[in-house]
This record gives sequence, C-alpha cells and structure tokens, in this order.
Amino acid sequence: MIRFALRCGAGHRFDGWFRSSEDFEGQARRGLVACAVCGNTAVEKALMRPAIGSKAKAEAVSAIVNEAPGRELEQKTRVAAEAPSDRSVERVKELWTALQNEVRAMRKKSDYVGPRFAEEARRVHYGESEKKGVYGEASREEVKALHEEGIMAVPMPALPEDQN
Repeated sequence: MIRFALRCGAGHRFDGWFRSSEDFEGQARRGLVACAVCGNTAVEKALMRPAIGSKAKAEAVSAIVNEAPGRELEQKTRVAAEAPSDRSVERVKELWTALQNEVRAMRKKSDYVGPRFAEEARRVHYGESEKKGVYGEASREEVKALHEEGIMAVPMPALPEDQN
C-alpha cells in the first residue's frame, strides 16, 4: 500500500492509501476519490516528502520479497511526486478561474438557503416547492442522506469574495 498526500479542488489536504499510483489515478478518473473534508472529487496528489527508511529496514523488506514464492521485484523506479511544469501550473490556474466563474453563474441563477440546504433541496426534489436551483450549507451526513434519496448535491468551492 502507498500513502499519498492529496489535495482537493477547494484546497483541503488529506491522506489516502492505494495499492499503486495507477490505482489512485484510475479511482480519481472515475470520481471515486473524494475530499475527506468537503467531498469534492476533484482530487490530485499533493507534494509530499519521500519516505526514506534505514538500510537495515530496506534489506529486511528485500529479503522478504525475494523469499516470497512467485514474487519478482519490480524493475521500474517510480517517482512519487514531480515538480509541476510552468504550463501545468498555468493550466490549473485557468481551470480554477473557470470553475469559480461557473460557481458565480450558478449562484446568480439559484436561491441561497443557508443552513436549510438539505431541507430545501428535498422540498424542491419532492415537488413541495417550485423547481429551482438552491445552494447553501450542509454537513457531510446531510449530503450523504440526500444522495441516498437520489437528490443531486455537489460541493462548491469557496470564492474569494466569500472570505470578506
């Protein structure tokens, strides 16, 4: 198992355990990796320090792997984290700006219901209120319950103007 330091689109940092880097990439592509704080599925590996063990520990692990029947050492060396290129950083900034603009546009077309989000989302879904977009605050448990009822609820990133 490999532990990766992860970061969601809203900037939250958390850890995740995966069988391999490819396992993480596949799960992330399918939206199966979610932020432990806000549930955002726009998750990427964050820069992390390398795990450096002692020589004795490395020799012990090598001996176990070499003695395991049918096991071969992998000949590839994998890089856990690479410094992003200037173009990658610029692309992330472009995508982040586009996402923020989409959130602003959605907010203009929707009603802010504050901490009553789960209640209002249910009222709209079950036809007890006019069909309209709503946004507000909800706990992870409330969002999970909405999903179990078939009600779409997705986390939105905070905008710079929200901090004022």
